[in-house]
Amino acid sequence: MAIVSITTIYSAEQLLPMAMHDLYIKQSIWFIIGFIVAYSIMSLGNEIIYKNVWLLYGLGIAMLLLLLIFGTPINGAKCWVMLPGIGSVQPSEFMKIILIITLAHTINNFNERKKEPTVAEELKFLTHIAILVLIPTILTFLQPDTGMVIIYLIITLVMLFISGIRYGWFIFFFGSLILALTVIISLYFFQQDLFIKLFGTNLFYRLDRLLDWSSGIGMQLKNSITVIGAAGLTGYGFAKTPLYFPEPHTDFIFAVFSSNYGLIGSILLIALLLFFNYQLLNLTTKNISNINKYLIAGVFGMLVYQQIQSIAMTIGLLPITGITLPFISYGGSSLLSYMIMIGIVFNISNQSIRFTN
Repeated sequence: MAIVSITTIYSAEQLLPMAMHDLYIKQSIWFIIGFIVAYSIMSLGNEIIYKNVWLLYGLGIAMLLLLLIFGTPINGAKCWVMLPGIGSVQPSEFMKIILIITLAHTINNFNERKKEPTVAEELKFLTHIAILVLIPTILTFLQPDTGMVIIYLIITLVMLFISGIRYGWFIFFFGSLILALTVIISLYFFQQDLFIKLFGTNLFYRLDRLLDWSSGIGMQLKNSITVIGAAGLTGYGFAKTPLYFPEPHTDFIFAVFSSNYGLIGSILLIALLLFFNYQLLNLTTKNISNINKYLIAGVFGMLVYQQIQSIAMTIGLLPITGITLPFISYGGSSLLSYMIMIGIVFNISNQSIRFTN
């Protein structure tokens, strides 16, 4: 995946201004730093992370708060902090990893204390989970970063699904969600003045962007679909993407890769991602602790959602939400957060090997 990432970012440079023609070098450096971080985490072990989970959670929330106060607006959003000599850092990328660790710790503690919890005890537990998730969700939504908010929600639902709580809670949640979305979308289409009065213009324009994706308008999506569809079986060749579209090195990196290598290359890349996902999921069948199983479930849910969203939005199947392709798209913060996750997963994998031996 590192090789695919670096070469595809290099290929995307033809669509970028001259000042950004060193991104593949920066991505290479981030991979090297990431491997060092992953190895450091493997040396420390996961126990020290679990013991300091609340310190990490507090640090993550503090970063999001400071971002809203001191963050540098880029394209109308305060999602990044500019650090001298490093560049832009996106705190929410690290918060999603911290959230996975925090939820795994919280779920594990609850299940160890309550072997057969009552409905009231589960309600109290879910309220605790809701508060933990709601705080970073609100802070991230205010940036605004709707895509990351969805990732927080996906992580939480997947981890709760395997936590052992009653499935009736999920029926209640999705029923309430469908009802709320029905009301909101109805107001959006039929009572726009009331919608803006209740939720504000910011949410109106965000919803307008999400609901408008299916029409296929917009140069970015149109050109992405064109280059992918016309690439044929083998593509145009390396660094030969024929049409321009914005964000080719991040949000639309799959379109660049697909245009270069065609259907065959795209299938091979998707197969690589599926193989990685399978190996990750296979860890849950090994002799590992419950807290590690919860953590892997959160990581799996996050990666699968981002992979589906990132690829599907480049071919018009899902709305464009700014979700990047894990390990492939350019980005120091996101890559470093994934490598932190990899270090934790390697520790779990090594633990299962030790138990097996």
